[in-house]
Amino acid sequence: MTLPIGSPCLISQDPDTQNISSAVVAGRRRFLQAAGAATAFSVAVTVGMNLVSPETAFAQSTLTPDAALKELMSGNERFAGGRMTSFEQDLAILKQNTIAKQEPFAAVLSCADSRVPVELIFDQTIGHVFVTRVAGNVITPEIVASLEYGALVLGTKVILVMGHASCGAVKASIEGKEVPGQISALFPHLQPAVDKSGPDLEATTKTNAKMQAALLRESSTVIAGMTKEGKVKVIACYYDIGTGKVTLLD
Repeated sequence: MTLPIGSPCLISQDPDTQNISSAVVAGRRRFLQAAGAATAFSVAVTVGMNLVSPETAFAQSTLTPDAALKELMSGNERFAGGRMTSFEQDLAILKQNTIAKQEPFAAVLSCADSRVPVELIFDQTIGHVFVTRVAGNVITPEIVASLEYGALVLGTKVILVMGHASCGAVKASIEGKEVPGQISALFPHLQPAVDKSGPDLEATTKTNAKMQAALLRESSTVIAGMTKEGKVKVIACYYDIGTGKVTLLD
C-alpha cells in the first residue's frame, strides 16, 4: 500500500515490512543528500554568475555624483538590452539591510505614468533609488521638500528629472481643453514648456524636463547649495517607452 506523502508511517513487526521500511528510509536519506548537493551546486553557480555579472551599486551614500549617474545609466543600458541583474540580488538580505535605514545613491522625479517603472528602467532594487512621482514630473513644494530630504538626509548624489514619451499630462496641457476635477492644476506648471516648444509633444516634454530641473536647482536653497559644492547633480532626462532608453538632456 502506498501512503500519501506526509502521512504518519505505521511500524510493522513483519521482517519483510521492516526491510522495506529500512530501504525507504535509506532511499530518502540518499535523496536528501543528493538534494543538498544539488542545492550547494546551485548556490555555487549563482555566486559564479554574480561574479561575472555587471556590478551594481548597493544602496550607499559614498558614491560621487558622477559615479551615481554612471550607475543609473549603466543600469538603463542593461534594462534596454534585456540584461537586468537587479533580480539576482537576494531580496531577503536587501530587506534586512534596509529595515532600519535607507541610503539611496540617487533620486528620480518621474511622471506618475504606469509605463514608467523607475527602478526597473535603471535596473535597481530595494533601497537604491529615492523616487518621487507626479503627473508631468513637475516641481511643487512637496516634491522639493521630498528631494531635499533625499539629498540632505539620505545622501542621494544625483537627481534625475525624467520626462517620457507619450506623456498624457503634457499632451493635455498642449491641448488646453476643459478637464474635470483638479487635473487642470497641473497646467500652470507645464505651460512655460508649452509656450516654448508646443505643439510638438516630444519637444515640449523634453523642454519641460529641463525647465523643471532648472527650477529645482534654483528654487531649493538646499539643493542649490549642494549643487554648487559639488555634492549633488540635478539633470534632466527623457525616457523613450518604445526603446527603453533614457537620454540625458543637460
